[in-house]
Amino acid sequence: MKRVKAACICQTLHFMLKEDIDHDFAVKLVKEEVEHYKKNLDRNRTQYRIVEETEQPDGSVMVKVIKQYNASPVGNYLK
Repeated sequence: MKRVKAACICQTLHFMLKEDIDHDFAVKLVKEEVEHYKKNLDRNRTQYRIVEETEQPDGSVMVKVIKQYNASPVGNYLK
């Protein structure tokens, strides 16, 4: 029999601008979306660590995150 002792998932998320609206408003919406994503992780009590968050030249945002996979223990992944 096997059991999962620790599990995490590493993701690179690209929060892209909407093309059919004003650029400045689109940038504002992207920043709000990133904050909403983080708050949602906290609200769901998902353990995570943001490895990198970079704003791209066009105003979009790339986020590299290591987060808990389902409800599995995270072990040493997030230290």
